[in-house]
Amino acid sequence: MTRRTNTRRTLAAFALVASSALALAGCASAGSGDDGAPAAGDGHVTAGKLTIGTGEPAYFPWVVDDAPENGEGFEAAVAYAVAEQLGYDDDDVVWVRTTFDQAIAPGPKAFDLNLQQFSITEERAANVDFSSPYYATTQVVITVTGSPASGATSIAELKELNVGAQTGTTSLDAVEEIIEPTAGASVFNTNDDAKLALQNGTVDAIVVDLPTAFYLTGAELDGGEIIGQLPETSAGGDEFGFVLAKDSPLTAEVTAAVDALRADGTLDALAEEWLGGEGAAPVLE
Repeated sequence: MTRRTNTRRTLAAFALVASSALALAGCASAGSGDDGAPAAGDGHVTAGKLTIGTGEPAYFPWVVDDAPENGEGFEAAVAYAVAEQLGYDDDDVVWVRTTFDQAIAPGPKAFDLNLQQFSITEERAANVDFSSPYYATTQVVITVTGSPASGATSIAELKELNVGAQTGTTSLDAVEEIIEPTAGASVFNTNDDAKLALQNGTVDAIVVDLPTAFYLTGAELDGGEIIGQLPETSAGGDEFGFVLAKDSPLTAEVTAAVDALRADGTLDALAEEWLGGEGAAPVLE
C-alpha cells in the first residue's frame, strides 16, 4: 500500500475505528460485500473497485509526476480520502485517464468518478452529475521581477497598468470587475498565451486562479511573483467537483464523503499542503 501524508494516515485511523465499531455492533452497509468493500453494480464500473478518472497528463499541483496512484498532489490526495470515506482500501482504487471533454460529455462512463479541476456549472450538469465542491478557487494577480507591477500592494496600484487574463474565465471577470484597468483588460485565448505575454513584457500582470498562480510563479515564469488575491467577483469563485455519470447512484455517496471531509477539516489541510494555502497570497484592497 502506498504511503500517504500524515493527514491521510489520520483518516485511515478514523476509518479503522469506525469500521471496528460497526462490526462490533453487528452492522453492515447496504450493498457491501463480505470483505467490507462496497459492492459493484450500483454505478460501479468494476466489482469491488472504485474507478477514478483524471487527465492525461495530470499536472502538478493536482497530481505529482503524473502518477495519481501515488496519492501525491491535491486531487490525488482528495481522491484517496474520498475512497476511504466510501470504504475502499488504496489497493481497491483503479485509475483511468480521460480528456476533460470526454469526462463531461453525455453518455456512459468508463469511470465511477472523475476529477481534473471540473468547475461546477449548470450547462455541464445537464450532461453529468457533480458532487458537492471539494475546492473553491480564489483569483490571484501575478507578475515577474522587473515588471511595473512588481511590488504592488493594492488594487489602486494596478489600475493604470496593463493587466490580462484568459477569455471566458472568472479570472477575466476579476480583472474587469475589481481591478478595472484604465486601458481595459488584455484578453488571451489561453493561460499559456497570457503567461507568454507577461514574460515578454506585453502585459504588466495577469490574473489566474490560486493553484495556477503557485504553479506559474514557481515552475513556469522566470522571476515569477505573486502580488496577491483579489476579492470575490460577482460570479464568485469557481468550485471544483467530482464528475459522475448522469443520475449515477453513487452521486449522493460521493457528495456525503466530500461533505464529511470538508466538515472535519481534511480538505482545508490538503489544500494547505498541496496548494500552498491562501495565506501565502495576501488579499489586495
